Amino acid sequence: MTRRFRSSAIYDGTIRATTHAFLQALGQDDDEIRRPHIGVFHTGGEMSPCNMNLRDQAQHAKTGIYAHGGMPHECPVVSVSDGLSVAHPGMRYSLVSRELIADSVEASTEAHQWDGIFAIGACDKNLPGLMMGMLRCNVPSVFVHGGAALPGHWQGRDTNVAETYETIGKVLAGETTEDTLRALAHVCLPTAGACAGQFTANTMGMVSEAIGLAPIGSSMVPAVYSERAPLMRRAAAALMRAVMGDAPKPRDIVTRAALENACAVVSATGGSTNTALHLPALAHEAGIRFTLADLARVFARTPLIADLQPGGRYLARDLHHVGGAGVVLRVLLDAGFIDGTALTFTGRTLAEELAHVPAADGQVVKPISQARSLDGGVTVLTGNLCPDGALLKTAGLGTLVHRGPARVFESEEAAQAAVSARAYEVGDVLVIRNEGPRGGPGMREMLGITALLYGQGVGDKVALLTDGRFSGATRGLCIGHAGPEAADGGPIAALRDGDIIAIDARPEARSISVELSDEELTARLAVRVSGAQPVRGGLLEKYRAVVGPAHLGAVTHSGPG
Repeated sequence: MTRRFRSSAIYDGTIRATTHAFLQALGQDDDEIRRPHIGVFHTGGEMSPCNMNLRDQAQHAKTGIYAHGGMPHECPVVSVSDGLSVAHPGMRYSLVSRELIADSVEASTEAHQWDGIFAIGACDKNLPGLMMGMLRCNVPSVFVHGGAALPGHWQGRDTNVAETYETIGKVLAGETTEDTLRALAHVCLPTAGACAGQFTANTMGMVSEAIGLAPIGSSMVPAVYSERAPLMRRAAAALMRAVMGDAPKPRDIVTRAALENACAVVSATGGSTNTALHLPALAHEAGIRFTLADLARVFARTPLIADLQPGGRYLARDLHHVGGAGVVLRVLLDAGFIDGTALTFTGRTLAEELAHVPAADGQVVKPISQARSLDGGVTVLTGNLCPDGALLKTAGLGTLVHRGPARVFESEEAAQAAVSARAYEVGDVLVIRNEGPRGGPGMREMLGITALLYGQGVGDKVALLTDGRFSGATRGLCIGHAGPEAADGGPIAALRDGDIIAIDARPEARSISVELSDEELTARLAVRVSGAQPVRGGLLEKYRAVVGPAHLGAVTHSGPG
């Protein structure tokens, strides 16, 4: 008996005879039409070096799908480059693009009744958006991170684009020259691929492996390495086995245990704080409530064992050379920090997939006994100023305690102007509000300001607090995701210049508070005037109307049907 695939709904029966014409016009014969049809989703294009070679990689995935009995359909989807949208109003569209990508995967998969999904992304919001779409559609799926760029070479050592951001601050501080900045910008990003450190794209690449949606060993292979071609074909073969067989679907894979495994790899590598948006959003697509508080518990118990930039020394390429993300996962598994019984897209458990992964090399990845920190590289702070929590990347951070007066700004632009002019004092807490998911709208990423502060030599002497977010490349005393956001009446909306803010990121405290009574906070909020800018028409108006709070993932719908 011939197996009936989901995609037969588009061509079976007399009434759908025209579908045959459309499929034949795509170059398919009658036998190929009867194959399972696979959507090959990628964010390839020329909007970013992160995306530049994804279409080429997709061709290898299509070859593998066809060779193993499937019929591939290439489905390019929208992408927004964080690199090209930083430090101007275009950044409001970055987080929004995550929803557009997930919606696009859903629309194409459900409209065409694809039997499976092969997804390839490489810029920050590509990865979670594609995985969210996979979970939403819940058909056999595999995700592969498109890979990181190789580092540049500068003054006898490796460099990458994060150093260029910080050098801007040095120029403004008079510590280096415009000529030096231009020379560094010319060499810091020499190839296609995502930013080279443990920033958001590479962190989410590791998450894709830890959560069970990607092949072990796939995420750290540099974008330009030739081994990506067979990697894509092998992943396609595994996907086709899942489509043809009885392998688990995405919602079978992304369980609470899998989500905690993903949190653990973020903490163990000093990964991006943006994962605090993306993991709750992935959980939401799976029908699981997973909040910032859930992440905090895993972060607090998971040691920091990888020495990766921005808080450490090494890059994605270096981790690949010692065995990839699987090495980190294997160390965590052997020490009991992750659940090896969690399923992967192959139908095998995570422990089974990690069985042949090499041990820690001792430099890029350290054994637990030599952990850089026992409580991880990302910390959630709570207190009367941020009841829903706020995030601080502590990997490589020398200062964990800070107390100082607030300097309040109603937008990123106002703060950037002040920082550029060095119109602040050492010890200040620079507060940027009205930049949350609704207030922005879009929860802009503020790598520009944080890099300026670090370049000016005050990254650990001036604190920064916002209801917006930071780049995975951010370092310093930069606290984001302050919740509730100002637009929702959070305490950050009540702050005034001079209010004393106390930050204590030590494991025994993990607190952030303003030295005001509850009565004073309540009185100020009762008379507050919103500083959020109005938006009229288009995508941002729709986004503001439906987006939820950051600590729940800034999602835009009620959950799986």
